[in-house]
Amino acid sequence: MPRFELIATTTFGLETVVSRELEKLGYTELRVLDGKVHFSGDDRDIARCNMWLRSADRLLIKVGEFQAPDFGALFDKTVDLPWSDYIPVDAKFPVAGRSVQSRLHAVPAVQGAVKKAIVESLKKKYNRFRFEETGAEFPVEVSLLRDVATLTIDTSGEGLHKRGYREYAGPAPLRETMAAGLIQLSYWNRDRQFVDPFCGSGTLAVEAAMIGRNIAPGSGRSFLAEDWPWMDRRMWKEVRSEAKDLRLPRMPEPILGYDHDPAAMRLCERSASEAGVSGDIQFRVQEISEFKSNREYGVIVCNPPYGERMGDQQEVEAVYRELGRICDLLPTWGVYVITSNQWFEKHFGRRAPRRRKLYNGRLECQYYQYLGPAPPRLADGATGVDVEENKPE
Repeated sequence: MPRFELIATTTFGLETVVSRELEKLGYTELRVLDGKVHFSGDDRDIARCNMWLRSADRLLIKVGEFQAPDFGALFDKTVDLPWSDYIPVDAKFPVAGRSVQSRLHAVPAVQGAVKKAIVESLKKKYNRFRFEETGAEFPVEVSLLRDVATLTIDTSGEGLHKRGYREYAGPAPLRETMAAGLIQLSYWNRDRQFVDPFCGSGTLAVEAAMIGRNIAPGSGRSFLAEDWPWMDRRMWKEVRSEAKDLRLPRMPEPILGYDHDPAAMRLCERSASEAGVSGDIQFRVQEISEFKSNREYGVIVCNPPYGERMGDQQEVEAVYRELGRICDLLPTWGVYVITSNQWFEKHFGRRAPRRRKLYNGRLECQYYQYLGPAPPRLADGATGVDVEENKPE
């Protein structure tokens, strides 16, 4: 099988999580950059990584990278790349682009130049002058950063956050990939109680159940590369079958999700059912002030209101104070909170031992991590990422 340079893209701040996921899948010699993890793989690896990566946004094939200070260099060096190794004669190959701190900053013109260059390259290989583009799709992206052009082909299609279980979402939903990243940055495992007291659309609860059950996040959807003529369909079926065989039995502890909105709870239950984990989660209409537990060593992971809109600030501050009061009664629990509210620690009542800058959509947030004491068996399968980078910024 031919080997490719692959790139798993991710939200800024989750690169370590994605690299740990790749290491768990058996990949080595990873190169971690801002928002990207580079590694090597073949056809089967493209299928496995699309199927199993929980916190990555997309999986790309890197076709080439070069200096592109002007349109002449961009065109000529794009022509020289081996496009016919990837793109069949009848393929659709739309070109998207972006430019950061580069002299070629007119993105539509960059996209047009790359499209023409790819056509010119394919003309030489296929000895024809016209391409109908009626076959499978091979989306190309040209990314310019400080005059360096990176050209890639997307293997995923829809972003990897599209698991297939969430048809509807409430206001300000948390992406599935971000939710999985938050959970993997905590010290939760399937033997500990997991609670989201502000569960909204239920994404954190569903992702926790899928992690606890070892359900592949891509098992309920298809991927663009499945339709590529040089991909073996039997291999994709084998990867799906392997993922199904690796599922674990039901959770020993039910995952708990609470919210004050009955309509949100109905959405949560529908999502859990679509994801195949409805038997692992208990959703309930409940205010944060009503939460209590006699369990030891539980974990709270939540995405509470941020108070971004005028008039919401006092209400949100009261919510944070109430969350702090509840957590004071749970001294052996770990608490993990993502919010853009810069005064969270003040109202919660404690400074976080660790915090990490993340982006929820385009909104800059902090992930406040109150680890709590280690339970007796934390070493037996904890999901926490304990790295130097995880210290307060």
